[in-house]
Amino acid sequence: MSEIYKIGESLLSLSDISKIISEDIKIELSSKSEIKTLECREYLDVKMKKSDDPIYGINTGFGSLCNHKILEEDLGKLQKNLVVSHSCGMGDEVPHEIVKIMLLLKIQSLSYGHSAVQLVTINRLIEMFNKNILPLIFQQGSLGASGDLAPLAHMSLVLLGMGKVDMPNNKGCFDRKNTSDIMEEMGWDVIQLKSKEGLALLNGTQFMGAYGVWSLLKSQKLSYLSDLIGTVSLEAFDGRSECFDELIHLVRPHKGQLLTAKNIRGLLEGSEIQKQDKDHVQDPYSFRCIPQVHGATKDVISHVKSIFTTEINSVTDNPTVFPKEDKIISGGNFHGQPLAMSMDYLALAISELGSISERRTYQLISGLRGLPAFLVAEPGLNSGMMIPQYTAASIVSQNKQLCTPASSDSIVSSNGQEDHVSMGANAATKLYKVVENVERVLAIELMNAVQAIAFRNNTSSVFIENFIETYRNEVDFLNEDRLLHTDIQKSVQFLQSLEIDSDLL
Repeated sequence: MSEIYKIGESLLSLSDISKIISEDIKIELSSKSEIKTLECREYLDVKMKKSDDPIYGINTGFGSLCNHKILEEDLGKLQKNLVVSHSCGMGDEVPHEIVKIMLLLKIQSLSYGHSAVQLVTINRLIEMFNKNILPLIFQQGSLGASGDLAPLAHMSLVLLGMGKVDMPNNKGCFDRKNTSDIMEEMGWDVIQLKSKEGLALLNGTQFMGAYGVWSLLKSQKLSYLSDLIGTVSLEAFDGRSECFDELIHLVRPHKGQLLTAKNIRGLLEGSEIQKQDKDHVQDPYSFRCIPQVHGATKDVISHVKSIFTTEINSVTDNPTVFPKEDKIISGGNFHGQPLAMSMDYLALAISELGSISERRTYQLISGLRGLPAFLVAEPGLNSGMMIPQYTAASIVSQNKQLCTPASSDSIVSSNGQEDHVSMGANAATKLYKVVENVERVLAIELMNAVQAIAFRNNTSSVFIENFIETYRNEVDFLNEDRLLHTDIQKSVQFLQSLEIDSDLL
C-alpha cells in the first residue's frame, strides 16, 4: 500500500483497514469518486429545482414526521436540525481507534456517488481522519436501524463547528477541545449542509461496522493465539498429539478444524515432550478437542468476515440517489440486521475460545500429571496460581451473559414508523467486550502454561521454547506468592504486542 490510500479505486478490505489504522496512512478521494460525488450532488440540486414532489428526508420531516413538507428555504436548516437533535448519545466514550474506523467507513460509503453529499463535506471528514481529529462519540443511543443515528450525529457535529474532539498533541497524547475552538486553528469554515446531507451522514451502519471490523481483526489474532497458547498448555500437561493427526481431520474436513490441527502439528514439530512415553491414553476434551472447538470459531470468523467485507463496501444511507437512472429510492439499507446477527454469532464463537482456555487452566493447576497443585513449589504456604483461575472463570461467566443475542430484541420507535430495529449497536459493544475478555482469559492461560511447563524435564519444540523465552522477558517464574495482578496485566500487554504473520490468520 502506498503512503496515500485512494478511496474508490478498489474495494476496501479488512486488511486494508488494519494497515491504514495501524500505520496511520493518509487517505484521499480518487478522481473517480470525486466525479461521482459532484455528479450526484448536481443531480439532486437540479431535481429539487424542477420538482416540488415530496422526497423523504430531503424536503420532508424524518421518521414518523415524513408527511410534513419542508419549505425550500428551510432545507439546509432541516439537515442541521437533524444532526443537532439526534446527538443524544450516552454511556462510555467510543475508543479512538473505533472512532477513526467509523470515519473511514463513512467516507467509503459516501464515496460511491449515491448519497448526494457535497464534496466539501467528504473532504472535511477526510481531513479529520488524516489529522486524527476525532469526535467525542458515546456508545449508547443507536438501535441499529435508521442507521447508527446518535453516534453518527455526534461524529457529524464537528462539521457544524459543534461538539468536542480529541486531538493529538506534541507529546503523543490527545487533548480534548471544543470544536468551536479549533475551527480558526484549522482554518475551517462551518459546513453549510444542503438537502439530504444530514441524512447521508446519520443514516448508515458505520458505528456497528467499526466495532465489528475491530473485533474481527482482533478475533483473527486471538484465534491463532488460542492455538499457540493451547499448544503450550498441552505440552505443560504432558498431553498427547495423535488427536492432531491430519487423517482424523480429513474424514471430518471442516476448514477451521483442519487449519487448527495443522497449526498445532507445526508448533509441536521437534518436541521432546511428545517423544516421551505417556502413562495416559487420552487427554481431557479441552486438549483433545482443540481442533474441533477452535476450528469452529475459525469458520465463524470467516463467515462474519465475508458479511463485513460486503457491508463496508456498501451504500447504507437513505434515501439512495441514482442519477443515471433518475431515481431517488427510499429503502432500508441502513438496517443493521446482517451485522447484528453476525456479531452475535461472532461473540458466541469467540467466547468459546475463552471457555475452553479456562478449562485448560483449571487442568494445569489441579495437581495432575506430576505438576504441583496450583503450580507452585510449596502449595499451602503459597496459593500460587489458584486465584488467576478464579479470575478467568468470572470473565468466562460474564461472557456467557454477554452472549445473549442482541439481535433477538426489537423495540418500536419513532411513533411506530420504525417498528423493527436490529439492536446491532448493542451487539457491537457486547462483542467488543467479549473480545477484550477473551484476550484476558488467554493471557491467564499463558501465564499458567509457561509456569507449568517449567516443571517438565524435557523441552518442547524450538518455536515454543523461543516463544516461552520471549514471554519470560516480561513475566518471571513464580517461586512464591506475589502480586499476580501485575503479571496478568503484563501477560495481556505481551499478547497485544505480538505481531502475527497475516498468512497465519
